[in-house]
Amino acid sequence: MFVLTVDQVDSRHQEDRVAAAIDRVRRDGGERLALPPDRSAGDEFQVLTADARTALDLTLALTRGRAWSVGLGVGPVREPLPASVREATGPAFIAAREAVDAAKKAPHRFFLTAAGAGLLDGESVRALIELVLAIRGRRSDEGWEVVDLLQDGRTQAAVADQLGITPQAVSLRLAAAQWRLEEAAVPALALLLEDLDRGATPSAVPSPGAS
Repeated sequence: MFVLTVDQVDSRHQEDRVAAAIDRVRRDGGERLALPPDRSAGDEFQVLTADARTALDLTLALTRGRAWSVGLGVGPVREPLPASVREATGPAFIAAREAVDAAKKAPHRFFLTAAGAGLLDGESVRALIELVLAIRGRRSDEGWEVVDLLQDGRTQAAVADQLGITPQAVSLRLAAAQWRLEEAAVPALALLLEDLDRGATPSAVPSPGAS
């Protein structure tokens, strides 16, 4: 399973953005979320999903504006799941807590901690995700403008027409944004997260009533 513990940056000097972020995560994650996202404490909320691509997509979305510190924990959780994510427990939640604390000091405000290892360990998978975050962090507003329109399903010709620029200008923006590289890397990263999750140890989860 994948747990995101997400903490608002500089919440003392910013309006509370947790409710709006939860609504977006609920909308974007949909049925791929194992439990509805919920506020866990103050300016923090948690997300639980069994789907690696969903965990990665949400991580990329939440880290984009640097308004959140995102900790991704990978590992088992205690089952059966409770009604609320705030009541859920297990190594993945412990890993996510450790990760969000580390994310607050990380360059891209992201950190990953895993309760096991697959082909690669958590540190290696985290480093690869950070390469994509580095690409996204250097992307200009103009680059994001083109990328966002393409991700909405428009063709490059349609994007050029909407922005009033030439198709060649769209291509140049995409090249500078390195979006094709990101687009190719994300599915591979999701597979590595799936493999990392399979390497977690189910026996690490105490059974209900265990001391």
